Amino acid sequence: MTAASPTDRPGNIGVIKALTYLMFMMFAMTTDSVGVIIPRVIEEFDLGMTAAGSFHYATMSGIALAGLMLGFLADSLGRKRAIILGLALFAATAFLFAVGQSFGFFVMLLFLSGAAIGVFKTAALALIGDISTSTRSHTATMNTVEGFFGVGAIVGPAVVAALLASGASWKWLYVIAGVLAVLLIATASAVRYPRPVLGQQKPADLKATLAMMSNPYALAFSLGTMLYVGVETAIYVWMPTLLADYRGPAILIATYALSIFFVLRAAGRFLGAWLLGRFAWTTVLVVCSLAILICFAGALAGGRGAAVWLLPLSGLFMSVIYPTLNSKGISCFPKVQHGAVAGVILFFTCVSAVVSPLAMGAVSDAFGGAQYGFVLATGFALVLFLALLLNRLFDPAAARLAVNDDREYEVGSAG
Repeated sequence: MTAASPTDRPGNIGVIKALTYLMFMMFAMTTDSVGVIIPRVIEEFDLGMTAAGSFHYATMSGIALAGLMLGFLADSLGRKRAIILGLALFAATAFLFAVGQSFGFFVMLLFLSGAAIGVFKTAALALIGDISTSTRSHTATMNTVEGFFGVGAIVGPAVVAALLASGASWKWLYVIAGVLAVLLIATASAVRYPRPVLGQQKPADLKATLAMMSNPYALAFSLGTMLYVGVETAIYVWMPTLLADYRGPAILIATYALSIFFVLRAAGRFLGAWLLGRFAWTTVLVVCSLAILICFAGALAGGRGAAVWLLPLSGLFMSVIYPTLNSKGISCFPKVQHGAVAGVILFFTCVSAVVSPLAMGAVSDAFGGAQYGFVLATGFALVLFLALLLNRLFDPAAARLAVNDDREYEVGSAG
């Protein structure tokens, strides 16, 4: 492979990073606001909780299918075209919320917006590899990107609350997101993107993407993210239910427990970008996963009185795990395949985001309390810790990451 000279890289890397950060913040505003929208949907359309949950499942299903079936577009069309295509579809579906009246129509829009997110998110994840100078800088940037996602997860529910307090409909959140998407499209159209230097590897297509699901590196990191998401969804889906009957001295903490979790998760991701630039990622993940396990086990042992403190605190330790696993999984592959592998990992992530809370809800119903669902979540946390401990001891991806550091991150070329 012939490397490009450093001057071939575009001089607007800062703008490209800012654009990527804002994309993640924008779609998090919608996906992580579902929890405060669903009660309004139940009231507006006279629905049960299972039917109203479609607002979450439709989006996750759209992201999962697009990540798997269309993630390769970031490699075949190029990052820029795929990002603009995904943002355009997202904006179109967002504006249609303003004219929608039926529950079924909204669910369809959420599925399509999820598909749009799957397209531009996988392209944005691939783009992170193009602008990174090493696998380590890739991981640090990924944590910063996910930090902005965490900010969006805080801003979105706040916007919905402000809309409802003013008498406006929750639908205007999507219109606001659509306006932001249009602004991002304009910015993306004007920016010159870096392009991976083509070597012997060809850009992935759908066939290659499906084949990648049996690749041991893609599969291992995908299963790792599935375990993590199983733990995280326990917090933002079921923690409010667990703490609903709390009447102790920390009632204010219980009231804002989910907000505290999101704030700590966002802050931890910005901190994680700093930590991972200085310490081995395998060590950081073991320490953080052990801290999560302690939080969950302590919440079970101490009951709601302990859970009100420990479960929100777990957000600080969760923060670094998903973006790091995502980054290392993507970095195990050539840059021209980053879109495809990002789509595969995203598929497994979204499957877990649907299946895990369903499983916890079923366990809670079967045994008669939300605490029993957290027993299952603590099991996920234990398996995650053991897997990351084994990863620290044997570091099976080290050689592959080292090769890609030399081969894929010498420089970036322009395009």
